[in-house]
Amino acid sequence: MVADAAVGDCSVRHRVVVLALDGVYPFELGIPSRVFGSAPDRYEVMTCSIDGRPVATRADFAIAVELDSSALATADTVVIPACDIAMTLGGELPPTVSDALARIRPGVRIVSICTGAFVAAAAGLLDGRPATTHWNQADLFRRTFPKVHLDPDVLYVDDGDILTSAGAAAGIDICLHLVRRDHGSDVANRVARRCVIPPWRDGGQAQYIEQPVPPSTSTGTAAARHWALENLGLPLTMDDLAAHARMSKRTFARRFRDEVGMSPGRWLIQQRIFRARDLLESTDLSIDRIAGEVGFATGGSLRQHLHEAIGVSPRIYRRTFRPDPTREVAG
Repeated sequence: MVADAAVGDCSVRHRVVVLALDGVYPFELGIPSRVFGSAPDRYEVMTCSIDGRPVATRADFAIAVELDSSALATADTVVIPACDIAMTLGGELPPTVSDALARIRPGVRIVSICTGAFVAAAAGLLDGRPATTHWNQADLFRRTFPKVHLDPDVLYVDDGDILTSAGAAAGIDICLHLVRRDHGSDVANRVARRCVIPPWRDGGQAQYIEQPVPPSTSTGTAAARHWALENLGLPLTMDDLAAHARMSKRTFARRFRDEVGMSPGRWLIQQRIFRARDLLESTDLSIDRIAGEVGFATGGSLRQHLHEAIGVSPRIYRRTFRPDPTREVAG
C-alpha cells in the first residue's frame, strides 16, 4: 500500500517526489510534473537532487533544484527518471545515491522511467520482480542485474508498489496509468486531453516497431480505425475493416501492423477492453450490457478478456474504481 496520502482521497494531495540525478535526461525529468500536475488538487509534485545543488543533464545545460534528498522521506510516490547509467555499470550505486534512496519510507510507491530502472535495480528494489527498461539497454541490464525478471518488449510493468517503464514516451504512459489507477478513467482522460496525449496505451504493447513510419501513401488504416472505434458494438471482422479501408485483407493487415505495431485483432480487443473499463467506472450498466456495448458477445467473454488483460473480474474492477456500495451491480 502507498504510504500516508490516500490516492483516491481528493482532500489530501498525493506527494510525488522526482529524484534528479547527475546525467538526467531533461525530457523524462519533466514528465511527472507535466502529467501529475495536470490533475489539479490531486498531486503535489516536487523535484530534488542529492544535495539540493544544480544537476548536470545529458543536454547542454544544467538544472537548478531547490530541494535535497531529504524530500524523499516525505514522498508518497518516488519517480526516478532516465539518467546516465555509467553510475550503475558495476551493479552498485555511489554511496550518496544509496543514502538518498534509503530515506524512502517503507511502502512508498516507486516508479522508474527508462534507464531509471538501472538505479532501482542497483538499489536492490527489483530483485525477483518483473521490470522493463529501454529495449536498447536490455542486454546490458540482464548482465548487470540477473536477479531481475526483465521484459524488454513492453511499455511498462506495474508490479504494485514498484513500476518500471521503457524509454521517453513510455514515461508518459506510466504516469497516466497511475493517474488512471489512482482516480479512474474520467480524471485520466481529462489529463490526457490537457497534455494532448493518447488516453491509454496498454503496458504490454511492444516498445519497438520495426517500421514505425510507413511509406507515404494516399491510403492508410487510420480511417478504418476511427470507424471501428465508433462501431465497437458491432461484430467487426477483418473483412469489415479491410473493406472500409478499401484494401485486401493481406494488405490491410500488413499496413495496420506497420502503423500500429500490432495485429488488427489484438488492437480491437484492446479498444474494447479500454471502453469496457471506462463504462465500468462511469456507469451502472450491467456486465452483460457493457459486453454488448463494446462488442464482446457475452458477459463471460468480457470477464475472460478483462481478466487476461489486467487480472481482475469486472465486478472487482468496478468495486476498485467505484467503491460506493449503493452502486453495486451484479457481474
